[in-house]
Amino acid sequence: MHITEAIRIALRVLSRNTLRSVLTTLSISIGVSAFICSVAIGEGASSRVQEQIRSLGMNMIWIEAGSRNVNGVRTGTYGTKSLTLADASAIQQQIPLVVNVSPNVDTRVHVVHRNQNWFTQVRGVAPEYLAARGWDVARGSAFFHNDVDYAAKVCLLGQTVVANLFGEEDPIGQTVRVQKIPCQVVGVLAPKGQSPTGQDQDDVVIMPFTTVQKKIKGVYWLDDIMASAVSSAAIEEAEDEITALLRERHHVGRDQGDDFNLRHPADLAQAGAESQRIMTLLLASVAAIALVVGGIGIMNIMLVSVTERTREIGIRLAVGARGRDILAQFLVEAVTLSLIGGGLGLGFGLIGSFGIAYFAGWRTLIRSDAIVAALGFAGAVGVFFGFYPAHRAARLDPIEALRR
Repeated sequence: MHITEAIRIALRVLSRNTLRSVLTTLSISIGVSAFICSVAIGEGASSRVQEQIRSLGMNMIWIEAGSRNVNGVRTGTYGTKSLTLADASAIQQQIPLVVNVSPNVDTRVHVVHRNQNWFTQVRGVAPEYLAARGWDVARGSAFFHNDVDYAAKVCLLGQTVVANLFGEEDPIGQTVRVQKIPCQVVGVLAPKGQSPTGQDQDDVVIMPFTTVQKKIKGVYWLDDIMASAVSSAAIEEAEDEITALLRERHHVGRDQGDDFNLRHPADLAQAGAESQRIMTLLLASVAAIALVVGGIGIMNIMLVSVTERTREIGIRLAVGARGRDILAQFLVEAVTLSLIGGGLGLGFGLIGSFGIAYFAGWRTLIRSDAIVAALGFAGAVGVFFGFYPAHRAARLDPIEALRR
């Protein structure tokens, strides 16, 4: 029997029992739409995590001042004062696997412009910090090494600070008061969004680290050193060399712990991405179970159809139809039911994904391979659960069938 003829007969048979066919295809469509929606939500969340990882900077290495032991009690992070500008210079000069080294000094202060004020983070850095973080200047320009050398009172503002201090007003060239220091705004940073730990990266004021050290905090040490490796493959080796160099410079004994920390925010983000992938797999598995349940419904309907059409099958066998013709006919009917349900489910899934993104504000990402997988699985369900009823119909004895 030609495939187009088989499909035509299948559609005609299914149309005889419209309600039963609709209910059967509905069970398949629910499974397919649930699969597409769950994968779209998972992929959207995963893409957001990947954006957050990229926002940290390419191949970033973060050296943080560590804790120290005071009378048997260890202080927390930033408890030491041993991380200095000389350490940053040594890393820059002695470790060729590292580029864009920037000293870093942090504090939180009130920033004031006219009658507006905002409590935010002030980060003192070198010009290389923006390159290490892959951070662009949206308006204006960055400050330069000359500004670092002379502890210039200049700053770059993050988008959140601009919104709260200036609104729609252009901040370039304006003066803000950082603690008690008047600073000229030379640039506005491009938006970065949330970090993998949920912090607003745009809620920041960037200044030369010498300005923050001398005129705001009044310290000589560094809180962090930010750098980037020459490649992702070089990160681990670069960190080993940094560890050995700083232990030697800080005279840390062989049996003593480091007085600094190497942080890996990208690892935390990757762990979050892996958790998201597991959640996506779990949701897709639940949707696949719904498809299997729909397949059981197809098997049930096809068994009923075989019973109802026993005499028809007997007549076809008596006039010369072969068992494989009967097998093919019922398989085509089962697969047709499944694919119609898959097509409806595809439409419901696309509408549902866009609806979730629009009303719930969740990012969704619909991938073509997920659509192909859903439709392919729907077709496979039709074949798998339709085979037994079709095989049963093909094995009917024509004489016994005609007696019914």
